[in-house]
Parts: sequence; structure tokens; C-alpha cells
Amino acid sequence: MADFLHKLRLRRRKRLPDQHAQTNGDQRVAVIGLGRFGSSLANELMRRGWDVLGIDTDARLVQRISDSLTHSAVADCTDPEVLHQLGVHEFTSAVVGIGTDIEASILIASNLLEAEVPNIWAKAISRQHGQILERLGVHHVVLPEHDMGERVAHLVTGRMLDFIEFDDDYALVKTVAPDIATGITLGQSQVRSKYGVTVVGIKRPGEDFTYATAETIVQKGDVIVVTGKTHAVETFAELS
Repeated sequence: MADFLHKLRLRRRKRLPDQHAQTNGDQRVAVIGLGRFGSSLANELMRRGWDVLGIDTDARLVQRISDSLTHSAVADCTDPEVLHQLGVHEFTSAVVGIGTDIEASILIASNLLEAEVPNIWAKAISRQHGQILERLGVHHVVLPEHDMGERVAHLVTGRMLDFIEFDDDYALVKTVAPDIATGITLGQSQVRSKYGVTVVGIKRPGEDFTYATAETIVQKGDVIVVTGKTHAVETFAELS
């Protein structure tokens, strides 16, 4: 593996200046690897109106999902020429959904970078795998199992109804409003200055979510959406 990574570093290119390149209206995406993660992602992208090219080396996986996708192919994308023949270099977005074969994942990500695909996502199965992908220059690295495990842990151990954490140590939490924030306006409760969080939305039973303002009065039983530093929103959500 060490020799393989050394050779790969010799051929990798620098990270694109714009790590969050926009699709500019081009709603085409190549999903490479059609296991549970890749197939679920491909189907959701199709549902959202995107054109999806699904690729895998396993003909059975491709056949199982081919009728649901815009295009599909049985191909080995560790070969850069294969990617070129499939036209993936013309796409503005690509997802590497391969996890178990780390070497293939890294090679395919490197090929996509060399093809200058501007928006590349890749699944990682470990932090080490993710770090390698980031060092190559992959724009977005996701660890589905780790992220979901961390999210569920927050829900199991606390009063949160949902929890999403961002890379810069900020989180978005849905929780039942604690007593200290009910019966008065959000401005009067001073949750931002006292607890370092911002209430951005509120939902009352039987009603839709609405944006919260300083004049919003939170009532007992309301569900609120709160954002702020991860530790701050965790602490606030545990208040009774």
C-alpha cells in the first residue's frame, strides 16, 4: 500500500481553486459504485430530476438498477481511459460510492481529479481512508457509517429530535423547547447571549415550521430548530 500511495502522489494534481464548484445548471452526475450507498444515492438523484450515469464492475448490480437510471454501464473506472470513453470527464459532478475496496476508491478519485471533474464526492469507510482522499484533493469526503452513528448517539442519549453537525464545529438541532425559553419572546429569553445559540425555526403541534424572530413567543411543547457551536447546542438541548 505504501508503494501504491507513493506512486499515486507522483501523478495526483493540485486541488482545484474552487472546492465547491457549482454545476451551472448541468444536472448530470456519475455515480461510480452501485452498492447500497451508491444505488440509494443514484435513485434519490433521479427522483430530484438529475440525469444519472451509474457505473459498477458488477454486472448484477448494474442490471438491478439500470431501469431506474438515465444511463448505466458495467466498467472498471480504475482505468482512466474507461472514464474518458464513458464521457465522465464532461460531467461537472461525480460520486465515488466504493468503500470496501480502498485501492479502487483512491485510484478512481485520482482519475476523476486528473480528468478535472470540478465537483467530486467520495465515500470513505474510515478516517484514514477519508484523510487519503482529502490529501488527493477530493472536494467532499463523507463517512456515512461514522456520521450516522454519531447522529444516532446524540438522539439516543439526549432530548434531541434530530442532530446535524458541520465541519466547522457547528451543529443544527431540532428539540422540544426547554422551559427557560417558553412563555416569553426569544429576545427576552436571551438564549443567544446566555447560551450561545440561535433559534432559527419553530413548530407548534398541528402547524408548519415558521422562521423565528426576536418577537416570537415560544410556548411549552413547541419544537424549535437551534444552531450554534456543537457544545453549545448540546448543552441547550439538555436544559429542562
